[in-house]
Amino acid sequence: MVELPEEQRAAALRQVAEIGSRRTQLLAEAEQLTDPLREAAIEAARVGAQRNRIRELAGISSKTLYNWLDEAGLEVRTTRRS
Repeated sequence: MVELPEEQRAAALRQVAEIGSRRTQLLAEAEQLTDPLREAAIEAARVGAQRNRIRELAGISSKTLYNWLDEAGLEVRTTRRS
């Protein structure tokens, strides 16, 4: 049986909708973890953990970590300009 182009498009759009819905759900769940992750990263820095290790374990960029630390009042080195 040959599938009609309309059926192919409908199937492709259903797949997009399913994946998009799941992605939206996962992003919402991840967003709920941002504040606890920020607090844990700041506390780890306060007790002397290496910042690169904090960043690696948290799965965040250096910029994000240093913004969090700066907002928390912890000392952050200024970036060097090339």
